[in-house]
Amino acid sequence: MKLTPREKWSLIFEGVVTVVLLLLLNLSLVIILNDVLHSNPGIAGGVYMIKRSLVIGGRYIWSYQNLFIAVMIIVDCTVLYWRLIRRYHLYQMNHIIAELHYISDGHLEHRITFKLSKRLQRVVDSVNSLVDSATQSMNDERQAERSKDELITNVSHDIRTPLTSIIGYLGLIEDHQYQTETDLTKYAHIAYLKATQMKSLVEDLFEYLKMRGAETELNVSDVNFSQMLEQLAASYELEASRKHLTISSSTQPDNIMMEADAEKLGRVFNNLISNALKYGEHATFIELTAKLTGREVMVKVSNDGREIPTAALNQLFERFYRVEESRSKETGGTGLGLAIAQSIVERHGGYIYAESDENLTSFIIHLPVHQDRPLPRPVRQDPKLTK
Repeated sequence: MKLTPREKWSLIFEGVVTVVLLLLLNLSLVIILNDVLHSNPGIAGGVYMIKRSLVIGGRYIWSYQNLFIAVMIIVDCTVLYWRLIRRYHLYQMNHIIAELHYISDGHLEHRITFKLSKRLQRVVDSVNSLVDSATQSMNDERQAERSKDELITNVSHDIRTPLTSIIGYLGLIEDHQYQTETDLTKYAHIAYLKATQMKSLVEDLFEYLKMRGAETELNVSDVNFSQMLEQLAASYELEASRKHLTISSSTQPDNIMMEADAEKLGRVFNNLISNALKYGEHATFIELTAKLTGREVMVKVSNDGREIPTAALNQLFERFYRVEESRSKETGGTGLGLAIAQSIVERHGGYIYAESDENLTSFIIHLPVHQDRPLPRPVRQDPKLTK
């Protein structure tokens, strides 16, 4: 840390004053000591005898005056150093306080950057950590507020659209604005479909909020994951065959056991398989594969359908995000399915991401075998940079 010119001159002045005072004190002690020796011949004689008895290398030791001066020089240097270092630390503390006042005035991006002595450096590091923590908390709070506003806006928009259609068609029926019984049935059916769409949205929204809530607990039990994937593949065989797709599952080893909430994980894979069936255009197969590696299970839900755009990969798990807005609404998607899947996977201590190229689109899930040992989430590169 650099001192200001004023502080440097103040430190020099402090040193000069201290040296002068110490020299005056030393002179006073020498005068007093000489007075004592001259006024007390017995003491002077004792000092002389001690001097005569202490011989080093055939030579007498210094006179008592030289010995006294050497001791006083050591004491003076110690006092001078202590005074100057204490004043220097005081200036350092004043700089820290000035930096704190600057940060408290609203400059939360500012950090104390100068290096200090070990003791004060711990103070500086603690202050910087505290500011970082406070800033992060404020950013998280603002992000939560924005997230809440976005959620309300998106829910309002997605509910308003089918609700407008329901009110419109029921209004036609209420006002008898239909020509035939067929028209009446058509209007009622459309209103029913829109109401079903609203119900699906509300249920997904409730599930999403429930999974994001800290109070929601998993019903953990030992799950035969290999059998679970096999049953999921079998349950979608008929629907896949109607779309001219084959669906299969395989695991390594053949019998993977893990701790999980089977119902919640089933929701994840039902969502991923349904998405592959709905949006995997020109696909010929869907594969469910799992591999046990150490204390984690890596699962892939893959299909050879149309490639997901690179720009969309990082946004797939955002609430209400749809790769193609119009097509997703036609197929009844709420845009919450993948967000719910991500929340369930993270609640299990794992993580999920997507990869896609012209040959294969895969949703990859890493899950811990034991729930008390969550997996550290790796820092993944932006696909835009690696594509």
